[in-house]
Amino acid sequence: MHNSYTSDRDNQLLQKSLTNKIIDNYFDNTESWLRAILRMCVFSITHLEGEPVFMVGCPNQAVAKRLSRKIYPFQGIVYYLTNNFSTSDRSLFCYQQRLSGDWHCFDTDTGCWISLTHLQNSTASNE
Repeated sequence: MHNSYTSDRDNQLLQKSLTNKIIDNYFDNTESWLRAILRMCVFSITHLEGEPVFMVGCPNQAVAKRLSRKIYPFQGIVYYLTNNFSTSDRSLFCYQQRLSGDWHCFDTDTGCWISLTHLQNSTASNE
């Protein structure tokens, strides 16, 4: 019998292995410092305003800020992951506040930092 429940730990392991695969395939020709910093992050696709958005979950604010200044390599990655050429190239570089649990994200669509109360893979809402 198939068990459709997947634990958070299993989801995190899957995300991390997919992240490593994406880094190896998509970022192979970028600088080594960028690949090293990306290995500290977790990649996922989330949805904002009904559109898929590439999210880089960073371990802290410093990593998110550093990546937010290097957005060019991330343009088009949603196309790479989904084979959907009609989606935007919007990306979020996020870190989570430990005390509040809120996410702070650099949104490449607006060029601004935004706060999101709830941010999960496949779902995000700005409340």
